[in-house]
Amino acid sequence: MRAFDLSPLLRSSVGFDHVNRLFELANRVDETATSYPPYNIEKRGEDAYRLTMAVAGFDQSELDVTVKENSLIITGKAAEQTVPQDGEQVSYLHRGIARRAFERRFELADTVKVVGAELKDGLLHVALKREVPEAKKPRQIQISTVANSGTVIEAQPKAA
Repeated sequence: MRAFDLSPLLRSSVGFDHVNRLFELANRVDETATSYPPYNIEKRGEDAYRLTMAVAGFDQSELDVTVKENSLIITGKAAEQTVPQDGEQVSYLHRGIARRAFERRFELADTVKVVGAELKDGLLHVALKREVPEAKKPRQIQISTVANSGTVIEAQPKAA
């Protein structure tokens, strides 16, 4: 893994030390990481987002949505189906619908909270909301003026 020194970029920034951590997470290469299952991230208003993941064939009991610190972790554990619900024995001639275990991790900002999750028509929808605390909202700072007292201090050259 290559390491990047981002300190020249962050010299004029205050309180952005977590940016370096985000770049490290983005550059981390995991051999087991794939693009399965596919997902979309939608912005649904000023402070609302929705993550939609295609999990066709997974039952609600096989999916787990967990928030740990600032990570959203979605896990699917595929139970082997040898006997379907109607009771007949099945052997596949072709199995094109992927049904393998997965784990997807998403880094969330400090202000983003998971509101809920819903499984519908083979799609897992996770609702997210950005909640900015009052202390972090922008506020107007009044500029005051100081009356000039008229006192001027002049520097006197030192005698050598």
